[in-house]
Amino acid sequence: MGKSKEIRQDLRKIIVDLHKSGSSLGAISKCLKVPRSSVQTIVRKYQHHGTTQPSYCSGRRCVLSPRDERTLVRKVQINPRTTAKDLLKRLEEMGTKVSISTVKRVLYRHNLKGLSARKKPLLQNRHKKSLTTVCNCTWGQRSYFLEKCPLV
Repeated sequence: MGKSKEIRQDLRKIIVDLHKSGSSLGAISKCLKVPRSSVQTIVRKYQHHGTTQPSYCSGRRCVLSPRDERTLVRKVQINPRTTAKDLLKRLEEMGTKVSISTVKRVLYRHNLKGLSARKKPLLQNRHKKSLTTVCNCTWGQRSYFLEKCPLV
């Protein structure tokens, strides 16, 4: 379902004035060529809030500003092994107090997940065997390979 057009402020005031003068909702909608449901919503909002201004601030406000988010993302891209606690301390130094889950959520939103590379690749026995055969073929000495190879 598509978003409908916003009704102008002056038209909202006219709708409220006509309602105050005693016109029915159907008559107002026919006269101004506005849907009846829109007229009803505008009148109900005026009776409840006392104003015809549209309320744009729906939902919870963001805790972090876009600038803070960019700072977090930049710090992680420079050093991927940075922990969320370190980032939280940096934000507190800058004057923003947030929870650690907020930091993780922002990083996840920018596709930076909590995965870090292993320090050493996982070698199974078949991998070690194939490496030693390669070594024997090229150098001809197994002991030299085992001394110099950091992977085994």
